[in-house]
Amino acid sequence: MNLETLNKEQKEAVQTTEGALLILAGAGSGKTRVLTTRIAYLIEEKKVSPYAILAITFTNKAAKEMKERVSSLVGTVASNVQISTFHAFGLRIIRENYEVLGYDKNFVILDSEDSLTVIKRILKEMNVDPKIYNPTAIKNKISGCKNELITPIGYERFATSEFEKIVLEVYKRYQKTLKNNNSMDFDDLLVLPIELFRSHNEILERYQERFRYVLIDEYQDTNESQYILTKMIAHRYQNICVVGDPDQSIYSWRGANYRNILNFEKDYKNAKTILLEQNYRSTKTILDAANAVIKNNQGRKEKNLWSSKGEGEKIGYYRAYDERDEAFYIIREIKQLLAKGVKENSIAVLYRTNAQSHIFEEEFLKANLPFKIVGSIGFYSRKEIKDLLAYLRLIHNEKDNVSLMRIINVPKRGIGLKSLQNLIEKADKEGTSMYEAITTGKELAFKNTIEDLKRVSEEITLTELVDKVLETTGYRQELESEKSLEADIRLENLEEFKSITRSFEETYGVISLEDFLLETSLVSDVEDYKNDNDRISLMTVHSVKGLEFDYVFVAGLEEGIFPHINSLMDNGGLEEERRLCYVAITRAKEKLYLLNARKRMLFGKDQVNPQSRFLREIDSELIETNEKEEKEVKVDKKEMLHDEEVNYEVGEYVYHDVFGMGRVVEVTNSLVSIAFKMPHGIKKLMKNHKSIKKVKESQNE
Repeated sequence: MNLETLNKEQKEAVQTTEGALLILAGAGSGKTRVLTTRIAYLIEEKKVSPYAILAITFTNKAAKEMKERVSSLVGTVASNVQISTFHAFGLRIIRENYEVLGYDKNFVILDSEDSLTVIKRILKEMNVDPKIYNPTAIKNKISGCKNELITPIGYERFATSEFEKIVLEVYKRYQKTLKNNNSMDFDDLLVLPIELFRSHNEILERYQERFRYVLIDEYQDTNESQYILTKMIAHRYQNICVVGDPDQSIYSWRGANYRNILNFEKDYKNAKTILLEQNYRSTKTILDAANAVIKNNQGRKEKNLWSSKGEGEKIGYYRAYDERDEAFYIIREIKQLLAKGVKENSIAVLYRTNAQSHIFEEEFLKANLPFKIVGSIGFYSRKEIKDLLAYLRLIHNEKDNVSLMRIINVPKRGIGLKSLQNLIEKADKEGTSMYEAITTGKELAFKNTIEDLKRVSEEITLTELVDKVLETTGYRQELESEKSLEADIRLENLEEFKSITRSFEETYGVISLEDFLLETSLVSDVEDYKNDNDRISLMTVHSVKGLEFDYVFVAGLEEGIFPHINSLMDNGGLEEERRLCYVAITRAKEKLYLLNARKRMLFGKDQVNPQSRFLREIDSELIETNEKEEKEVKVDKKEMLHDEEVNYEVGEYVYHDVFGMGRVVEVTNSLVSIAFKMPHGIKKLMKNHKSIKKVKESQNE
């Protein structure tokens, strides 16, 4: 077969077929090509039976791509190669040995929701309050134990706190329930094959004989159970080839242990290591920046990416005034690129957290730039944001049945579908809204909460109202008790919503819930762009792994944001953040832009953070700063407020920059209500905002 298109190291990796082989494949170095060509080489040149080859990767998409590539090289025999994800391979072993494992042929696999339902039922049997001991937190703890191969008996020595003792008891009952119901969960697809092999050596030997050649992709992302399963299968013949890059290990929060790849040569004493350092994606400038950042990590194997693509453009750097100025700069640059004929789908904007996305969503909409949110849901489409908006809409308009139905049982209040159906029927019969039809039961407690919020909304700012909603309804408490990464992200997004309300208040000086909801609806009702490819990609850095773009903007490079504040106290966490930065940089093919802001409103508060250490690690000669842009005069938001406290009295005339002439009708501690001419009507405004000026009566005449 023709290997002439491969470089020297790639060719060596393909032709080294016997024994243990570690391929350290840098970003953009053609690792998938090497893996698939190696499988084809084993079949065509080494006459290895396709049945004897096991190739494992992490996603169904990657497995599908690998199968297609192998098929294009060797034809239909490729279908006989076991190319799959870890879980699909585990399921195959279980199907072939279900009786030995003590299951019936018609066993079922529970999805995440089913597992949670089982755990909730167990907590009910134990008379444990799910509000105190969150079912999702317990489910995540059990899943973590399984991935680390810790059984309920093994977990006993860790169970010291009250929460851990509850987890232990639930874990024991959960496993018993699964077995009694002839079912297993997703984690069992890896745990059960390992248990099978440990207790039945003859079965393990059968699989070792069957799969004489083992290939593992993205080895740096393996967790304990995946690592053990791989080691067991490959133990007899040691013909194991693992491909990966410890510099791109960014999933420790999912249980991945990048030390598995670092320890490969200890596990396999005669292992050969091949470095794939030629990058086919990026310019030399981009790779020099990536190398400069990642070399500061201690826990890695030395390698240096290089490119034959030439120097390329310098890295664009812009230190914005604030997060909106950061977005404006990106929009200006993108418009220039589009004017030169660059395609929208070759541009990506990356950020560290989902909470940063709303600024880009808002400003791209206003600038009429087509975009799509990749790998996660758009900020305004996230469940928690829709829930919060539903609360605000119901506070504003109690006849909003759609909003009421969305949040009457969020968080859980024991109001079921039957109660809801009865309420709908009662409202129809009485010719009223569902809210007005509420007179008894748990629904009345919900109504009283909304009534309290309606009263307090008249006296506080929008930002304070958001806090009140999260606190009074129990929404924040429910997420805090969940103790999961997803819950943390949702809490972060809810806190970031306060940046939107603060920005609205500071821009307009208005505290009107009605005006705010109207403004927000223009953004939140945007169409779903997920299936449209001719758009600019907006995504977190975690979501961009495995992708590449001609032009990449990395926003928010500030200490506490990127690197994330949670990583700053822990060296291991900081090293993972640096690997994340390395991934972000190496996504760019032609030009990279790095951005940060002097100050940023995050979670409703102004933050002033120093620039990211990762920026300081890049040689300044690689970076081009736009001096002209940096020297632009910016308006400080503090300038929006009067220097001294302004006192208003009912009956006084004022002038507002947007609404024109008005008259004061009510004054509270920090707010002033002013009646303007129609269509504006009465507006509640921040008393000290510079958009309002007192007017002498003579001027009004």
